[in-house]
Amino acid sequence: MEREKLGSRLGFILLSAGCAIGIGNVWKFPYIVGQYGGGIFVLIYLFFLLILGIPVMTMEFSLGRASQKSPARLYQQLERKGAKWHFHGYLSVIGMYLLMMFYTTVTGWMLRYFVSMAAGSFEGLGTAEVDQYFSNMLLDGGSMVLYTLAVVVIGFAVCSFSLKNGLERITKWMMTALLVIMLVLAVNSIFMDGGEKGLAFYLVPDFQKMKDAGIGNVIVAAMNQAFFTLSLGIGAMAIFGSYIGKDRALMGEAVNVALLDTFVAFVSGLIIFPACFANGVQPDSGPRLIFITLPNIFNSMPLGRLWGSLFFVFMSFASLSTIFAVFEGIIASTMDLTGWSRKKTCLVNGILMFALSLPCALGFNRLSGIQPFGEGSTIMDLEDFLVSNVILPAGSLIFVLFCVSKRGWGWDKFVEEANTGKGLKIKKFMRPYMTYVLPVIVLMIFIVGLYSFFKG
Repeated sequence: MEREKLGSRLGFILLSAGCAIGIGNVWKFPYIVGQYGGGIFVLIYLFFLLILGIPVMTMEFSLGRASQKSPARLYQQLERKGAKWHFHGYLSVIGMYLLMMFYTTVTGWMLRYFVSMAAGSFEGLGTAEVDQYFSNMLLDGGSMVLYTLAVVVIGFAVCSFSLKNGLERITKWMMTALLVIMLVLAVNSIFMDGGEKGLAFYLVPDFQKMKDAGIGNVIVAAMNQAFFTLSLGIGAMAIFGSYIGKDRALMGEAVNVALLDTFVAFVSGLIIFPACFANGVQPDSGPRLIFITLPNIFNSMPLGRLWGSLFFVFMSFASLSTIFAVFEGIIASTMDLTGWSRKKTCLVNGILMFALSLPCALGFNRLSGIQPFGEGSTIMDLEDFLVSNVILPAGSLIFVLFCVSKRGWGWDKFVEEANTGKGLKIKKFMRPYMTYVLPVIVLMIFIVGLYSFFKG
């Protein structure tokens, strides 16, 4: 079966960026920027994005384009006879399923909040009632399952059409809308009375904050964000690499994707911080910021229902862009392994994905007695830990070693593929860094991530 191709370079960049752009961009990036010293953190983050995220993404793109296969089969095309690298391909596919087992539920939260905000369900609620709304949503098993099902159906329905007419066309429209909505929300926030304090908190370098947090902690946080923001390590980027032609060198394309991902993260801060400070709210981290603090802010704003609805449309688009991209990875891998048609693959995986998502959706209510990491933990915490702390960093390390090692694909073949076409190319002076230093940094992220999790 001839491999499908994307219709345009823009489609490839938007799809890859869509995979990278997720919920973490919106709440995590702005929060840690404020927490770790504002503008100075952004500079450190960009440095690590340049030396860490972009090289690993270039490798994933190269593996996909050279093999013309999904992670489930790419190693068999490129590895030497008798080698065992291909076992990682199966781990990558498991990682994609695991990520979607909880990401579908969180995306369902975004859709639920958009519907509630647009319907005016938050109007007239006090702070405590908005807080309770989030708790009630988690406890409502039927609603959680229903919205998770909606996400799974939307995702596989879009992907069931051909690559060009389904995934590429919808993603182009959705990502364009996402960027427009973001800019409208950012302009609105920036011009609020008192919003300038939020901008100062976000953007002005604060060395005292950096010292208070600990310079080592700031560097580790910037390194982690630069690494995890691009969704590297499960082979999703390799999928899109396999769908493009040879006319562009791949490091330049990795830079474009990283810039778009960073732009979304950065503008999220321009939306959130001025709004928080204009309303006298200290920005908080995690789900509380999006699901409790922001609905309260929208309640107190003129046209708050409109701005709140737009915000949760934006959040839904950011989440769905990742869903579409990773579902495509699952579909491509299943098709490579079974030879099934796209429609049959989507139907079977849709049923399977819904079933696999149920433990997470029910983990806050009917299955809340299952607490893998002790009191207060949920099934989602276990799934998130396995993906974020194990599969992503370990997978990235294997991709890197495969590209630079003589026992793997090898440096020369990797560079030949990555540098084919016009644009930014890998230079000779980069070889010692990418061969010896880059794997050590990724290994450090893996070890520090495990240590921090169990220590915390």
